Amino acid sequence: MSAFRSRHLCTVAAALALAACLPAASASADSPDALREVMFVGNNWDGTADVIGSSGDFARIGRVNVVPDKDRRMAEINADPIKWIYFTAIRNGVGEGHDQFVDDMYATPDGRSMVVSRPSFADVVSIDLATGAVNWRFAVSGYRADHMAVSPDGTRVAVSASTSNTVHVLDIVTGAQLGSFGTGDKPHENVFSRDGRYLWNMSIGDVNTALDAPWLDWTKGDRRITVVDTTTFRQVRVIDMRRRLDAAGLGEYSDAVRPAAFGPDESKLYFQVSFFNGFFEYDVASDRITRTKVLPKNPATSEDRTTWVNDSRHHGLSVSPDGSKLCVAGTMDDYATVVDRATLQEGPLITASKPYWATVSGDGRSCVVSESGADQVTAIDFTTGRKTVSVPVGDHPQRVRLAHVRADWTGTPKG
Repeated sequence: MSAFRSRHLCTVAAALALAACLPAASASADSPDALREVMFVGNNWDGTADVIGSSGDFARIGRVNVVPDKDRRMAEINADPIKWIYFTAIRNGVGEGHDQFVDDMYATPDGRSMVVSRPSFADVVSIDLATGAVNWRFAVSGYRADHMAVSPDGTRVAVSASTSNTVHVLDIVTGAQLGSFGTGDKPHENVFSRDGRYLWNMSIGDVNTALDAPWLDWTKGDRRITVVDTTTFRQVRVIDMRRRLDAAGLGEYSDAVRPAAFGPDESKLYFQVSFFNGFFEYDVASDRITRTKVLPKNPATSEDRTTWVNDSRHHGLSVSPDGSKLCVAGTMDDYATVVDRATLQEGPLITASKPYWATVSGDGRSCVVSESGADQVTAIDFTTGRKTVSVPVGDHPQRVRLAHVRADWTGTPKG
């Protein structure tokens, strides 16, 4: 256990940047293998992904249809009563009356394909960015696919299968399953360690029930962090945040770990939980919660927890490359803010409409949040805490990921 704890862990942004940058370094700008750094923005209700610049003006470069096989998938669902029931339940539950066609997405190392998890279709697909065709499809166990993570070398992608409490790890080029492991109820976020040897999964339990009163928290299921060895896919550690929260005198808070990010020295984990306007700091070596940050409430936000989307109050968290700042998406409070990591003092509250995710720009200068309520992404300067630009995207943007595409790519064919 001590040997494992001594290993440093990485931020999600650092892992993604490493995975994305390796293939690009070997090609000159005019080479047929040259790659361009971009950001993928998943428009969940549209079934599209916008590709925008990774810094500067974040201008839109092109758009990808992530459901080119929609007719075929719908025919399969309509022919299977059980699949139809789950498909409809996703639409009327976590989908807020909409189908969920893209949760997460990454690029293959050569920049030729986008790999996408599609909740309503319970699968992961690879889409050729030149033709728009499906390269391969992997049907997850159960009936819903969720968050993904890419390994530091860019060769493997992990996907949470929500209804089967399973994480699948796939070859990103072929779609072949390399391994899988069991989790707590409703696996959600996945994070690889920097050396790729470990994978952390956070399960969030049942977030689409109306049993949201604190005294009914026990009904939400088994929520825990599961850490596995990525060679054997065996558990090396299980962290029950309920015990850690109670030990810190924070028993009134949910233990459903939502978005999470490691600090650059990889000794601290920062994480959000259901129903909470703020985040916690967890020390990996001492296995305890060390600090709590409570962020302002929006007085216009209802205190009726059943009105908060999927038990979220705040959903989206990233750390600046130098580790000095955190960026928080205050989802139900309609703002985003940059927080000083040393003092935990927040900066200006930047008005944002249901911000759903926070990531780091390619140049590391900005936090980029997806405004799912305004169909745009917004960049906030880490230094000043001020908004710099907003860029229109598709319907209900959620996940935003750094990636690389071919240098001459301008979009997939419409169809």
